[in-house]
Amino acid sequence: MSNDGSLSQDDAFLFGSYECHERSWDEIFQTDGRPQPHSKVLLDCLSDLTTSTFFERRALADLVFINQGITFSVYSDRRGVEKIFPFDLVPRPVGGEQWDRIEAGLNQRIHALNLFLHDIYHDQRILKEGVVPSDLVLESKGYRPEMEGFTPPGGQYLHVVGTDLIRDPSGEFLVLEDNGRTPSGVSYVLENRVVMKKVYPQLFQQCRVRRVEDYPLQLRNALSSVAPEGASEPPCIVLLSPGPYNSAYFEHSFLARHMGIELVFGRDLFVHNNRVFLGTTRGPQQVDVIYRRLDDDFLDPNAFRADSVLGVPDLMKAYRAGNVTLANAVGTGVADDKAIYPFVEDMIRFYLSENAILHNVPTYICARPKDLAYVLEHLDSLVVKAVNESGGYGMLMGPSSTKEQQQEFAEKLRANPRNYIAQPVVSLSTCPTWTDEGLAPRHVDLRPYIVSGKDRWVLPGGLTRTALVKGSLVVNSSQGGGSKDTWVMETRP
Repeated sequence: MSNDGSLSQDDAFLFGSYECHERSWDEIFQTDGRPQPHSKVLLDCLSDLTTSTFFERRALADLVFINQGITFSVYSDRRGVEKIFPFDLVPRPVGGEQWDRIEAGLNQRIHALNLFLHDIYHDQRILKEGVVPSDLVLESKGYRPEMEGFTPPGGQYLHVVGTDLIRDPSGEFLVLEDNGRTPSGVSYVLENRVVMKKVYPQLFQQCRVRRVEDYPLQLRNALSSVAPEGASEPPCIVLLSPGPYNSAYFEHSFLARHMGIELVFGRDLFVHNNRVFLGTTRGPQQVDVIYRRLDDDFLDPNAFRADSVLGVPDLMKAYRAGNVTLANAVGTGVADDKAIYPFVEDMIRFYLSENAILHNVPTYICARPKDLAYVLEHLDSLVVKAVNESGGYGMLMGPSSTKEQQQEFAEKLRANPRNYIAQPVVSLSTCPTWTDEGLAPRHVDLRPYIVSGKDRWVLPGGLTRTALVKGSLVVNSSQGGGSKDTWVMETRP
């Protein structure tokens, strides 16, 4: 407080000078400065928070992250790869009723994708009827002929999916992409919540926020439910990691610990008589379910890449014999191929006879000559993505690119059009985020996690990723983005 009784800069109210982005949907405020209906309770609770108090809580949060060793690798940063995961203390609220619709849309989407995967590895009805072009599927890097005619134990292909959502300027949630191979990031959702409860203990007593802490138990139960016939009771589940040099190794160890299962490397497992075993001090123990966090190519050197030292020789033989469950199933990469993504709404109509609850972002498939010609003419206004890359790599942000970068991508598109899709630039929604200039709008997306076994469960909220640079639409952690805790707010009676 200053001598004249007014608030000093350090004691100013946190939201006092905040201004919404002029073109994007704001997650907390309406355009007239009033709170969004679902964020009113949150703002009422934070209304007395001053900048100085906020700094104190930020310091506490940073200390918790350092002590927990919560890091992520940023390969593009030459100063070093291991960084403390950037975290913003202003939560991103989502209304309970709106979340219920998102949850229904995600359940519908994953159901259709699972049916699609079973179909393309069996009867291929959707290809024969021309709903999805055969060449896009059969030439996809994620398509595995080794899965043809084989149904995984429990009939489930996609056990864990991270579907990326964005909110457009009208406030509608759209699906940006599906991550159905080895999606990462859920450990940060759980750790973010732990930090927020330590920093804002009273706030959680005042706001009704849906739980995220049940994720490890839900995942373990889902994997147990699809264990192969004859599995032990309870089934023996392990998490197979590439090792400590992997960018998401923190998450691997975190999940194994919280699920109460063994964290293993390829050298810890072996196959005998088409069954998988874990070497232990008490002798070999049969493994029923492997939650694998390495890609298909590295799973089995006798089936895929012969130079892989990360996998387990003859694992595919045990899998094809039905003696072990792999989560996610081999060959699921075709379902998150970005050239297949534009057809998911068609899959929903084809398999479920329903209209999609959640819609895709309009997408140009460069494998189509007309789409390719349009993309080449409009590289300065589109986002171009390599279909099998992730983490923000292999991408051209047209409006912020140089002529040289556009020319480079034009050559790549002409050389291999199947490898690219393009989308119009969507102005992602923004959320108040702490910057060097105080609270300012920064673009965000949302990655909910869907867990499937005999039943399906959606983690309430998921990972809100935040672009930390003003005006940037790139929120990927691997590109230096940060995160927020996502609060699904219950509607009060």
